[in-house]
Amino acid sequence: MIQAGDFKNGMAVVIDGQVHQVLEFQHVKPGRGQAFVRAKIKNLETGATVNRTFRPDERFPLAHIEKRDMQYLYEADGQYFFMDTETYDQVGLASEQLGDAVRFLKEGMVVKVLKTGDKTLGIELPTAVDLKVVETEPGVRGDTAQGGSKPAKLETGAVVQVPLFVDTGDVIRVDTRTGEYVERVS
Repeated sequence: MIQAGDFKNGMAVVIDGQVHQVLEFQHVKPGRGQAFVRAKIKNLETGATVNRTFRPDERFPLAHIEKRDMQYLYEADGQYFFMDTETYDQVGLASEQLGDAVRFLKEGMVVKVLKTGDKTLGIELPTAVDLKVVETEPGVRGDTAQGGSKPAKLETGAVVQVPLFVDTGDVIRVDTRTGEYVERVS
């Protein structure tokens, strides 16, 4: 059991009978009244993200989540298939279970598949992935006070904002947590 006052980013707890992951939390101590914890939590079973407030002394059981390295194989009819790199077992996950992670999945990529007991919850991508730009407009330098940006379509179908110097065919690094351009990879 853990108290809401002891939350940490990334921690998994059971709230209302379902496994949730703490994405962000903040201890709030108003001038009057009781202190409380404001948290942004993600339901790992449904993928829904909500903001909730808790009393600091509320207690929740910790959820045991097993993370297994698995290689992404392919997608068929909305099912995404992964293979365990040790046992070669395969598991199929629906796109609803993966959420936004689908935007950055590339065949052959190794990800961590999250399981609790015999239930598969979803996946955890690497912090950054290298993807090829397949379509972008030519960068025209104009009257920009700060660095300009333009949309670029990546090999996975995701569209991210990139600097003007990035061209079609370049490989760029993208932060999977925010979906933002990090750097051009040479």
